Amino acid sequence: MLEGSEARARIGSAHKGRDGRKHHQQQQTSRQRSPGRRMNGAKRASFSHSGFPPSSTLQPETCPKMMLKAALLLGVLVGISQAALQVSISLNKVELSVGESKFFTCTAIGEPVRLEWFNPLGERIVSSKRMTLQTESFRSRLIIYNAIIEDAGIYRCQATDASGHTEEASVVLEIYQKLTFRDVKSPQEFRHSETAEVVCDVISSPVPVVVWYYQDNEITKEYHRRFRVLPNNNLQIHQITKADEGVYRCEASVEARGEINFVDIAVVVNVPPVLSVFQQSFNATADYQESVTFTCITSGSPDPLVTWHRKGKQLEPSDKYIFSRLEGGRSMLTIRNIRQADGGTFSCNATNKAGSQERDLFLKVFVQPHITLLKNVTAVEGSAAMISCVAEGEPLPDISWRRASDGQTFVDGDKSRDGRFEVRGRHGKSVLTIGGVRLSDLGRFDCEAQSRIGGHQKSMFLDIEYIPKFLTNHTIYYSWEGNPVNISCEVMSNPPATMLWRRERFTISEGTPHMQIYGTEGKSVLEVTPMSDRDFGRYNCTARNNIGVRYQEFILAQADVPSNPYSVRLSAVSQRLATVTFMKPDSHGGVPISYYLVQYKELGSIDWRDVKSHSVQTTVVLTGLEPNTTYEVRVAAVNGKGQGEFSHMETFQTLPIREPSPPAVHGQRGMGKAYRLGLVKQDDGGMPIVEYIVKYKTDKEEQWMTKLVPGANDFAMLQPLQWNTRYEVEITARNVKGLSEPTFYQFFMPQKPDITAESLFSGLGLGAVVGLGLGALLLLLVLVDVSCFFLRHCGLLMCITRTLCSKKTATSGKGKEMEEGKAAYLKLPLKEENGKESLKPDTIEIKVHSDNSLHIKPDDSKA
Repeated sequence: MLEGSEARARIGSAHKGRDGRKHHQQQQTSRQRSPGRRMNGAKRASFSHSGFPPSSTLQPETCPKMMLKAALLLGVLVGISQAALQVSISLNKVELSVGESKFFTCTAIGEPVRLEWFNPLGERIVSSKRMTLQTESFRSRLIIYNAIIEDAGIYRCQATDASGHTEEASVVLEIYQKLTFRDVKSPQEFRHSETAEVVCDVISSPVPVVVWYYQDNEITKEYHRRFRVLPNNNLQIHQITKADEGVYRCEASVEARGEINFVDIAVVVNVPPVLSVFQQSFNATADYQESVTFTCITSGSPDPLVTWHRKGKQLEPSDKYIFSRLEGGRSMLTIRNIRQADGGTFSCNATNKAGSQERDLFLKVFVQPHITLLKNVTAVEGSAAMISCVAEGEPLPDISWRRASDGQTFVDGDKSRDGRFEVRGRHGKSVLTIGGVRLSDLGRFDCEAQSRIGGHQKSMFLDIEYIPKFLTNHTIYYSWEGNPVNISCEVMSNPPATMLWRRERFTISEGTPHMQIYGTEGKSVLEVTPMSDRDFGRYNCTARNNIGVRYQEFILAQADVPSNPYSVRLSAVSQRLATVTFMKPDSHGGVPISYYLVQYKELGSIDWRDVKSHSVQTTVVLTGLEPNTTYEVRVAAVNGKGQGEFSHMETFQTLPIREPSPPAVHGQRGMGKAYRLGLVKQDDGGMPIVEYIVKYKTDKEEQWMTKLVPGANDFAMLQPLQWNTRYEVEITARNVKGLSEPTFYQFFMPQKPDITAESLFSGLGLGAVVGLGLGALLLLLVLVDVSCFFLRHCGLLMCITRTLCSKKTATSGKGKEMEEGKAAYLKLPLKEENGKESLKPDTIEIKVHSDNSLHIKPDDSKA
């Protein structure tokens, strides 16, 4: 196929040839047709001027002449007809698109001996697969199959008669190319960053106008600087990127024919592989069934194919090599059961259509340090201890020591400041020497073998044996005859010590009178019950192990009673009370003080009254004293041995009886129109409070209302009060001596609340609410029983009625009252609050009528 410009050139030349031949043909046709015209005129002339008379004028004698003339005329006409050869083609001008087929029929008039067709180049056409001739005696058909651009031009049909005379006719064949996209591939792939040329091979005649679109937008130089439409209609993209990937539309149109078509081309940008590794070098220890995983991270488009290579050969999956691929382009090679021969270089190769990339990874295989010898060591306190640690590995590791108790480390060549710790090592062996071992050195020591590829650590325990050490400084114990005492001897030793008790060179055994021995590991208790003075004295505790023996002496002293307390003082003295304070005695007699005994009596009396302190407190309160009375008081300390001497005697006098102090008051709203005043008793003046005089009034009234409250009560209930009113209260306490000063108090009664279930139960405690609930349940049961009595003649009330009806007295009267519609009344009291009825029993009245209806009548007359 010719390109568009070449096709247009050939079509133009075809038209020029067609026009020249057309002019020549017109001249020949005029020459050929002029004899015809002359012949026609002659014929007309022969018919009009032949000299033959009209048929009406013919006479019989003239017939032979006429026949002769007719014969002559027929010969002339035959000659003329043999000379008038004519050719015509069914079509004069045809437009045909490339690829279409067409036939042309050429017809000859006369006596043609040959009909031939000539192409636009003047060449005689011979039948072929694409151009076929079908010729008869006076007709020839030219068939053109699958026309091409080169077929355009003037085709001539030439007829030749026996005398060699030729006549011809022509037809103009104009061939145009439809819009045709030739082998446009989709997708078209390009390499990232290269200059891409998206091919859109489109042909037509005339040359089409091509426009490119991307994402429904026309590609223009103004907005797409990297894009350019080439003269061959291809789209050039400079330095194409992944962002340029997508579907591009190549649209071609021919304005002259209004023809338009498009093709969508998918552009794929292949990005060369980019390969990275998190870690390039790996260490592994041989012969420990370890595994190492290499990781390559790849990116690219399309996804690269990752292969692993070693020593120029591609690795294949096996028990030794495990391949895996994860999201994010991570490809992993796991090498199992590492051996020393596995060390070396491994290659990760990533390949796709755009290219390939390779990275090397390195595996270093070493023999990890391993401690082969480290044992526990036992040393005697004060001696030297040598601890050895042997390790192997490739390369040989460095050995260090660490003391677990404080974290201190020692390496080869180290020596502590006090010179007790020293480390010496060579060829994988290290010796830690500890001179003058102390108990503080007891514990764990860590040996660590370390090389540049790893480490190994083991621990040992340094055990220290030492002579027994006594743990207690309490060596003096007190007791008295008949009182057992435990003498405790505690010892620390390694190995454990055996313990013995001695007294005056004699060993105390289990059968020794008045003595018992109880022992646990590291502790022995001697229980002594002294029965005479001989049991008091020195006792010896002996502790022995294979390191040595130690002794500790204990003294069992005879206990005494405490000395006397001192600095006795009296404070907070009132009519009935007095507080005694004192200082502890200087000596408790060897035995802890159990309590203090305080004795007091009236001056001149011989009868002492005793008061014991609480435990060993040095403050005691005396109660039940008489007012305006002089008392004597003394204090003694008491321990297990007995009571010590009394302190110096002190004298004090209680206060005389007087009027009570004003009471303290606090208020709280009561139920309904009531207000509760809490009374807190103060100093009663030495005599009980007889009563509280409570006077109250509104702030707008002058007259006081008085309420007397027994002195034993701790509250006063003021009722009934007025709503929305402020009250003033004056409270005075009275004893036999007189009245206290008044205490003043004010409170405010709020507005009358709505009677709701919430306000009714808000002031009640849990018990009152439960009681009210039970009362309501009882009331409901009664109502149900009454209903059953009237409606169904059953229930408890019906049983009682029948029982009563069995007695002829009173039953007829009750039945008559029920029949006459007289109401039966049930009166139920509400629960009490704090021992007082908040509402009287007749406050709520439930009335059952004879028509079985209920009427509940609350009584609002009382608050």
